[in-house]
Amino acid sequence: MHEEWKGLSLAELIDLLEPVPEPAPVSMAPQTMGWVWLGLLLLGLGAALIWMFVRRWRRDAYRRAALAELGTTAQDASSLASLVRRTALAAYPRSAVASLFGDSWLTFLDNAYGGSGFSNGPGKVLATAAYQEEQAGEPLTRLVKEWIKRHRRELPDA
Repeated sequence: MHEEWKGLSLAELIDLLEPVPEPAPVSMAPQTMGWVWLGLLLLGLGAALIWMFVRRWRRDAYRRAALAELGTTAQDASSLASLVRRTALAAYPRSAVASLFGDSWLTFLDNAYGGSGFSNGPGKVLATAAYQEEQAGEPLTRLVKEWIKRHRRELPDA
């Protein structure tokens, strides 16, 4: 023991101690490559999901436009028939849709969404709507709205 420490109280001896050094800060960087790969995988997955969402949003723009027009259009059968025709031309190749008329047109519409409301329901009016004036009625408007929302983009079997 040093001579200068003799006769000091315990409190005075404690004051002579050097302070404990601060530990180095903990690094937030991943310690192993596994975490780096997992982070890159999650980043890539997030980017792919965003890309798919944007692609689907753009692909379904014609549906949103058709539904908006359906809300503002006159409720007569000829305007609904025109709207359905334009929507089908936006969704399917022109060569597959433009030449359809009458019962083949109604069958195409039924097959496109998996129902029978056009051939055997209120949608039957659409086959002749361009040639005669008729009011659409609520069932036909609902059917057209359902078709716009639910039709599949791949070509249905006719």
